[in-house]
This record gives sequence, structure tokens and C-alpha cells, in this order.
Amino acid sequence: MTMNKVGREAVPEMPNRLGIAGIEFIEYATSRPQALGQVLESMGFRPLARHRSREVTLYRQGTMNLVVNASPDDARVSNTVDGQPVISAVAFRVQDALKAHSRCLDLGAWDVVSHAQAMELHIPAIHGPGGSRFYFVDRWQEFSIYDIDFKPIPTVDPNPPALAGMSYFGLVQYIGAARSADWLTYYEHMFDFTSIPDDERFGILPKGKLMKSPCGSFLWQLVEPEPWMDADDSPESLRRIGLGVPDVGQAVTALKAQGVEFVESTQLHPEDRGALTRATLGTVAFELVHQ
Repeated sequence: MTMNKVGREAVPEMPNRLGIAGIEFIEYATSRPQALGQVLESMGFRPLARHRSREVTLYRQGTMNLVVNASPDDARVSNTVDGQPVISAVAFRVQDALKAHSRCLDLGAWDVVSHAQAMELHIPAIHGPGGSRFYFVDRWQEFSIYDIDFKPIPTVDPNPPALAGMSYFGLVQYIGAARSADWLTYYEHMFDFTSIPDDERFGILPKGKLMKSPCGSFLWQLVEPEPWMDADDSPESLRRIGLGVPDVGQAVTALKAQGVEFVESTQLHPEDRGALTRATLGTVAFELVHQ
């Protein structure tokens, strides 16, 4: 009894006051949904359903949901430059969406006003970096948010398998110069993320600061601009999705067979550790990480 108690206290549980339990979906905003759809399908995602009232399409593979938002009345879409897609939202799975949202507002987050129409779900959200949003979703098990707001595309498998066992590993966020401390504090304060020491590196680009979600299921990487870069050329934004795979080499081979091109550089670590897809449509890139 005493030993168990001491053992538990020696490894304190991570605080997780929002009850974060993973990523429910990642959203791209784009004025070129067909072009982005082709890129996503080459990465193994399949279109499953379309929103009932907006120009929004749900893609999926394995455990990953990805939303393409092309609604012309959404400022995040109309503000995209030259049709280049941007990561416009990340939805966190939480125990209670309204409680999580309220807690974040109490901590100083900025509320996103809902534009849900009649018979549509209201998904609470706060503002994130670069005009993005963080959503809170507490319906993802027997009953999901897509059951109400989306109409399935006929004859499509609603649960397509993940190519090469891919799953969400994390996100890369570009931040302003000397802003690491500010953003580390924000994620610790708002979401109970914790910093990972610099000597515990993941991925192939050993830059910036790494954080781990309180549920331990995904990472967040903060990358400052290079000293020679113009601040206007590197606005703060969610920039890249990390995909975890059991075998990086196998995943690279499978994706190359589907036409995906990879960055070849002496600065990148060998393929057994990770790989980076060549950016398409100007901004869309994925990082493969050994999981």
C-alpha cells in the first residue's frame, strides 16, 4: 500500500484541465478545394461527406479527419493569397466542449462568434495564431459532429484505412522572432501542454521548441524565423501537419507510388527517422515521423 502510494506520487499525473483527448480534425481554408483535394488524395485521404449548407468537405483516413473549407463567406477563405491553402483550425477532443471553452475564455482567450444555422451544431471555438481557430469537440465516439452537419457521399467507405499506418503526430507553428517564451506560456497556460527538453528531439527538422499535449497523443512545434528572414515574409501561422508512421521508409515508398514528392536535402535526417513532402500549392507540406 505504502509503496504504491509513493510510486504514484513519484510520477505525478500531467494536469489536463480541459480533458483533451487528441485531435478530432484539422481544417484547411482554400479557394481551390479541387486542387487541394487532389493533394490530399495522393496522401491517402478520401472525401467522405459534404456539409449541408456550406462549401466544406470532410476527408478521412484511419483515425484522421481533415476538413477542407472553401466557403466564400468565411473570411479565412477569402483572405487566402493566390489560392494557397492555410491550416485554419484544429479541433481538440475534450470531455466537455462548453466547459473547456468557458475555461479558456476565463484564461483570456478570444471567443469566436458562432455562425451555426438552424439545425446545425454549435462547435465552440477560440481564436488561434494567424487568424486560425481552436475548436472543442466532445462528440466523437458513438455519435459524431459529422452525423448532423454533413451528408455522406454515396458509395464511399466511411472508414478508409490509413495509408502506411499514418496518424496525426502533431503540428508545426511558425511564430515571430523571440516569441518562443510567449507561445510556450500560452500553450501551458491555456491547454496544459508541457515543454519537451531540447535534447529529446522528434522529427527531421531539429528547430524550435517542442511541446506535448496533456493527453500525450500529439506534439506541437514552435519555430521562429531565421535571423535573416524578413518578419513580413514569415507571419505567425499553423504551417505543417506531422504524420506518425510505424515505418518511415515504407510510408515514403507508398506515397511516392502515388506521386508524392519529397524534399531531398543533406540537412534532413535519414529516411528511417523522418521525411518531408515537397510543398504543393505553395503551402501544403506534410512531415512523416517515426512513431
